[in-house]
Amino acid sequence: MTKQRLTIVKIGGKIIDDPLRLDVFLESFSTLSGPRILIHGGGKVASDLAAKLGVDQRMYNGRRITDIESLKIVTMVYAGLINKQIVAKLQVLGQNAIGLSGADFNLLTAIKRSPGVVDYGYVGDFHKGSAHTENLAYLLKKGIPVFCSIVHDGKGHLLNVNADTLAAELAASLSGLFETHLYYCFEKKGVLMQYDDDNSVIPQLNQQRYNELKIYNAVKHGMIPKLENAFTALNGGATSVCIIQDNALIQSVKNPKNHGTTISLY
Repeated sequence: MTKQRLTIVKIGGKIIDDPLRLDVFLESFSTLSGPRILIHGGGKVASDLAAKLGVDQRMYNGRRITDIESLKIVTMVYAGLINKQIVAKLQVLGQNAIGLSGADFNLLTAIKRSPGVVDYGYVGDFHKGSAHTENLAYLLKKGIPVFCSIVHDGKGHLLNVNADTLAAELAASLSGLFETHLYYCFEKKGVLMQYDDDNSVIPQLNQQRYNELKIYNAVKHGMIPKLENAFTALNGGATSVCIIQDNALIQSVKNPKNHGTTISLY
């Protein structure tokens, strides 16, 4: 029996920070057919609010260290303000969306990350059985789930997770029920050989080529965790993963080979 296609889209923080760009993206997203999930990052809003409240924000390798005060802020901003703004905009476009954290409907659980070289605080890591797929499938029949990056541990505690990782977890976990296609949409045209050259897009990238580029430091910074998550999704059963510019979503869905970077295992 052929599985139904499920489109999973994650949008980056810089799109969130630009209201006009976000509106244009959501208009494109609303034209997609079939079941869809949208995952969003947090942008600068949480950092700006933390600064106003006098809460120091610490980062390590591009990841937020989430102490208890920071957890309060990211929960308010990600699960509250940003999530509901996106849902409201989708309703205007005729898309019956529902804003969610992982705690809602017990959709996503995680384990608090153990301290290592650095203690990330209230940051979660996914585990086998993190995504409760039956509940997700039920919601997909009713509308469009819009996820922020807040989940829970099943013991009454909220945790902050990386939104790219959340997208990969959903793509892999739901692959048993759907043919899952994951799109990481951000401000660049794809994975770039040279970060400052938008015309240096790598059209296709497999695991071996990625490892080679890492050795020569051609792929670095925030792109590394994004690519690691892309391969995690594929290894978990996702049908396809593309890293594309936000304004190329529709074109990429129709013809992925001509837009952005298509990720493959081999």
